[in-house]
Amino acid sequence: MLARTQRITRGIDYRTIVRRGSRRAGALHVVHVIDTGEQRPPRFGFIVSKAVGNAVTRNTVRRRLKAICLEATPRLRPGADIVIRAFPASAEAAYAELRHDVARGLERKAAA
Repeated sequence: MLARTQRITRGIDYRTIVRRGSRRAGALHVVHVIDTGEQRPPRFGFIVSKAVGNAVTRNTVRRRLKAICLEATPRLRPGADIVIRAFPASAEAAYAELRHDVARGLERKAAA
């Protein structure tokens, strides 16, 4: 599980990252990244809309994304703020496929 210091919780932060951050789209998601330049672990936020599925499906996708990001954290730039928006196809994807897709997006935009 991501520590509290590694989560984006404020709506203004989400809006800023999505509007001003660099982005990369994969088959199952979009990654938005802003480099803050601070010396802290990267922070993550997740957007999983109702288009993805019912509450159980959305929470499953969100938990998978959190696990993938926790695993990728050591390879990411310190101070990066990252928002991942899941596409509806992510609900049907196998965990390995989702991990590969998200890891590729993180490596291209937020790797150290």
